[in-house]
Amino acid sequence: MGLWLIRLLFAAVFTAATYYLRPFDLNQWGALTLGAGFAGAIIIFEINVRHSSLKTLIGAALGSTLGIVGAVLVSSIVENMTFLPPNTATFMQVLILGVMGYVGLIMGLTKGDLLNLNFGGLFAERPARKSAKLLDTSVIIDGRVADIVETGFLEGQLLVPEFVLRELQMVADSADSIKRNRGRRGLDILQRIQKDPSIKVQIVEEDYPEIKGVDMKLIELAKETGAKIVTNDFNLNKVAQLRGVDVLNINELANCLKPVVLPGETMRVFILKEGKEYNQGVAYLDDGTMVVVDNARKMIGKTIDVQVTSVLQTTAGKMIFGKFHGNGEFHSKPDLDQRERMSRA
Repeated sequence: MGLWLIRLLFAAVFTAATYYLRPFDLNQWGALTLGAGFAGAIIIFEINVRHSSLKTLIGAALGSTLGIVGAVLVSSIVENMTFLPPNTATFMQVLILGVMGYVGLIMGLTKGDLLNLNFGGLFAERPARKSAKLLDTSVIIDGRVADIVETGFLEGQLLVPEFVLRELQMVADSADSIKRNRGRRGLDILQRIQKDPSIKVQIVEEDYPEIKGVDMKLIELAKETGAKIVTNDFNLNKVAQLRGVDVLNINELANCLKPVVLPGETMRVFILKEGKEYNQGVAYLDDGTMVVVDNARKMIGKTIDVQVTSVLQTTAGKMIFGKFHGNGEFHSKPDLDQRERMSRA
């Protein structure tokens, strides 16, 4: 409300000044219309500029300044061309000033993101295509990305957009205790990544006010920068691929790292609970893979050797099916890890 009062006051003062000064020998109504029109155009320009980042504004100022300086130098040469009629020379000077000022302004707006305001340098090259990684909210909250980065499997610069940070802050300030803990965990994970001196983390100020939704903003930023999106969101993964954006899915990586077992192999598992079908037992590997064992219902709470019969790959992960022959080895006392799995179940 206070901002609009300032705008209205500016429009009133500007219109009144134009009305009383009457430029171009305009009459009262002409001067009033000119002043109100200019004031409205300036306010509209100011509203649009408010959504731009500081880098974009500085880039626009530098670009327009360089354009005007170049136009003045070229205009001085045109002024000394005596063979040009005075009206033509004046028109050429105005044209050069307008063209070079406009080109400098547009170039500064489009290249403003190359400015480096964080490390004391003036310019910084945009991260190389396919080397930078964009982190989304879900993968930061998940936390596994910090371990992956620390092991060196994620190369290049990590980019964290401002709108992702705002979403994390909203989750951390939620009235729901579960959401609040998830948001705070995400902020802690991000702080952990930033403290690692071997990892380059950059906060990206670019925003897209006309685009609704963090996922769509993330996709647009990835298309503009050429970076890959790191996520564990299934829907974001599909939409980004449809729009031609490269995605690194943490869940797909986790599935690829699960141990490979083949039918006929023998494995030792701890039977945690009974299965859905008759005489079945259910076990879990350390990575969470479910193992369904036939003839193992009576072996709940024991570690047994089972023979793998088949492996099923689903969208949720991998499931292993096995069979207990009844004469295999088993241990009635579970170890510490097995007792922990029982308590979690």
